[in-house]
Amino acid sequence: MTTADLMLTAILLPLAAALLIALAGRSPNLREAVTLAAAAGLAFTVWQLIAGFDAGTAPTIALAQILPGFTLMLRAEPIGLVFAGVAAGLWGLNSLYSIGYMRAEHAPRQTRFYACFALALSAAMAIAMAGNLATLFVAYEALTLVTYPLVVHWQTEGAIAGARRYLAYLLATSLVPFLGAILWTWSAAGTLDFTAGGILDGKLGDGALTVLLLLFAYGVGKAALMPLHGWLPAAMVAPTPVSALLHAVAVVKAGVFTLLKIAVYIFGIDVIGRGVGDVLIVIAAASVIAASVIAMTRDDLKARLAYSTVAQLAMVTLAVAIGSPLAIAAGILQLVMHAFGKITLFFGAGAIQVATHKKKLSEIAGIGAKLPLLMASFLVGALSVAGLPPLGGMWPKFLLLEAASARDLYLLIGCLGLSTLLTLGYLAPIFITAVFGKPGAEDPHALPHDDHGHGSGHLPLLALIPPVVTALGCLVLFVAAPAILRFVAPAIGLGVLP
Repeated sequence: MTTADLMLTAILLPLAAALLIALAGRSPNLREAVTLAAAAGLAFTVWQLIAGFDAGTAPTIALAQILPGFTLMLRAEPIGLVFAGVAAGLWGLNSLYSIGYMRAEHAPRQTRFYACFALALSAAMAIAMAGNLATLFVAYEALTLVTYPLVVHWQTEGAIAGARRYLAYLLATSLVPFLGAILWTWSAAGTLDFTAGGILDGKLGDGALTVLLLLFAYGVGKAALMPLHGWLPAAMVAPTPVSALLHAVAVVKAGVFTLLKIAVYIFGIDVIGRGVGDVLIVIAAASVIAASVIAMTRDDLKARLAYSTVAQLAMVTLAVAIGSPLAIAAGILQLVMHAFGKITLFFGAGAIQVATHKKKLSEIAGIGAKLPLLMASFLVGALSVAGLPPLGGMWPKFLLLEAASARDLYLLIGCLGLSTLLTLGYLAPIFITAVFGKPGAEDPHALPHDDHGHGSGHLPLLALIPPVVTALGCLVLFVAAPAILRFVAPAIGLGVLP
């Protein structure tokens, strides 16, 4: 298959899978087999794209002209392929986990769940391979709409309220600051095409560029930059596999990926680095600390992890704002490393719920004795998210520190060091309480002593295998990070690898 064929296949395969899933709804085994086969096919397709990528021969595919100057088009490039690789690679593991989780919870509307999941992956692939801002905007909005049924899945009063907030935040930010920034870009540059070196240098003054960058940063609502982050904790009413999709596979990663792509191909790294991003540095650094502090106050495990995601995403925004090849490299690695670390944590929180029916830190004392392998995987994910070696999460933190040092941003260096301590402060208690906590005999949260059924420590194998695999992925990525850097280096002007 040609590169063009593979690009189209990556978008159309999960789209076709959604239709087949809907048709197979009466047969759960067939429905789930279609899901897993499509996930495997997408992972293979994206891997072929990455393995055969050649910037000199990468084609542009014009799909349709929606308005004069607004053409839907696809183009493969390294940063997009990294995002596509993360989303495609984690879909299969998330699907395995979903089967174990949704069956154990006897969840309703499972056919709609798997179909919308596939549609979300199709939209994510279109975002990854968008050739210009117009295409990215259309695919970005499609991702919002197809994930709404996933957030509202339980259809309880709380789920409906959380899903409405999710939709309101993401549509409002898209239709006002994001679309406004796109139209301003088109007016100034006369094009929306993603172009090496950017398209805005010399078209606007630095003051206007600063305002435009802020419009993009807040317009890309999926990046969850404070104070427009409220949709993310609200969306935790969704089933845990959906939370994993939101935080690790597609949605928030689509947000920070969009910021990275805009920084590299619309502004140009050098343009941002000459001071255009300085205001955004302050906002992003404050978001890292504020979200981390809030996470420490949350008793609900998923809420704690949600605020952790707000903090970790702000680090990608921070990388964009610093505006150097090294910082952008850190942002790209953070996209990858956070995906594996955070999906491990959400898998862990969901597995605890399945096995024990417990959702809060104050309820989980001593459960580690029943779930030792799960808690070991959770620990690995937590340490990677905190940025400690020998785990993949160390690399983005290390490169951000180097990028900050190169610009003499010493307060930022202190902020990054503090963020590591705060991350350990809100994640370590989960592991420590689960493994070393000792509930008393009268404790209503103590587990029964049998090994059967919900609330007893029994965990379906399909809900255990994925977090173990993603935890191992955190270890593998510590070694694989240089290969990722070599792949994206030409696109971001990264000369000598650190």
